[in-house]
This record gives sequence, structure tokens and C-alpha cells, in this order.
Amino acid sequence: MPDSTRYPTTPDGRYFVVAGRLWRTSNPALAPELRQELVDLLMAARRQVGLAKRAGDLDAERRARAAVDAAKHALGERGPVWWTDGAPDFNRRMVKNTPYADWYAALPPIGGG
Repeated sequence: MPDSTRYPTTPDGRYFVVAGRLWRTSNPALAPELRQELVDLLMAARRQVGLAKRAGDLDAERRARAAVDAAKHALGERGPVWWTDGAPDFNRRMVKNTPYADWYAALPPIGGG
């Protein structure tokens, strides 16, 4: 989970905010062991992206990026939403352009200052 002091989570738990942009959280219904397994796969795939980029291996980079995408889908961070109430997905949108704008504007400044 993101650090809620640096990356606030929306009241409904669906998103966290980084630099004013909403990012979908992982599906909270995932069993903790499965979630950790998927996070481990995601982090390994991200490392592979970096290695492939440094090596200039475009095929390996493509495969690694596909593995990142697959892990993010399995976590519920991409693809179909994990909630069931029919609410729209605001993933990757600027929070000021969403129904979360007032909530976000009312938050104290990050860092307490």
C-alpha cells in the first residue's frame, strides 16, 4: 500500500494520489499471501524492465513490460475495476477533474507545512 502520509488514499479506498493524479489501489479483497506474491512478481518485472533498458534489449524490455502489466491487472490496479457498485474509473486522472476534487482540496498540505 502507498504511504498515506505522502500519498493520500481516497475515502472509498479506490485510489491514492501522487502529484495530483489518481492511481487505482490494489483490490483489497485479495488474500494477503496472493497480494504479496503479485507484488513480488511486479517488482521483479520492474527490475527486468530496468535491466533490459540498460542492456538495450528491446525484446526483453517488451516482455518485462508485459509482465508488469499482467501483475498490475492481477492486482486490480489496471483493467476492469474491482468494485461492484458501478462507479466509474478515474484511474490516472487529475484529481481536480474528478468527484474527489473537494476531498483532495480539503487535505492538509503534505509534510504538515
